[in-house]
Amino acid sequence: MKFPIKTTANAELKCAKVDRRRSKRLIDFDIEGGTNQHWDDLARSLSAYSNSGKEVYLVANPQCPYPDAWLGGALQTGLFDYVWVQFYNNPSCEYSSGNIANLQDAWNQWTSNTAGKIFLGLLASTEAANNGFIPVSDLTSKVLPAIKGSAKYGGVMLWSKYYDDQIGYSSSIKGSV
Repeated sequence: MKFPIKTTANAELKCAKVDRRRSKRLIDFDIEGGTNQHWDDLARSLSAYSNSGKEVYLVANPQCPYPDAWLGGALQTGLFDYVWVQFYNNPSCEYSSGNIANLQDAWNQWTSNTAGKIFLGLLASTEAANNGFIPVSDLTSKVLPAIKGSAKYGGVMLWSKYYDDQIGYSSSIKGSV
């Protein structure tokens, strides 16, 4: 269950109760506009709940150009457990026609930060967004072998479930992730 908290026209925090028995909470920072101020302070305050006996997982959804314009300061706190980087709709760091150089350079920048696990955010279909889709064969034979060796590799995040349900991208990559 998600509880969106609207903060500005382009910023949203989502809180999901992950495990009712243990009161684990996941707080998702999906900030794509507004201000880049005070997200670090909010991350510190929310993270402090873990020290009071309640587990809180902090998650961020930055754009792939590093550092993210909105969440860069917050991510530098090192408090985020999972970072789902959007490697699509950002030509400067996307996979393009067999060339993984931009994606790999961006991946190396993200994995050098102090966050926990980094997830490769991908499109589940060519129709899910304007650009950045990686065909299954290229993902499994070129991209994943180049990034999975990173200690910070957490997996793959897909946008969106609707399009994944249409073509089954996640089923096609599951064995390689």
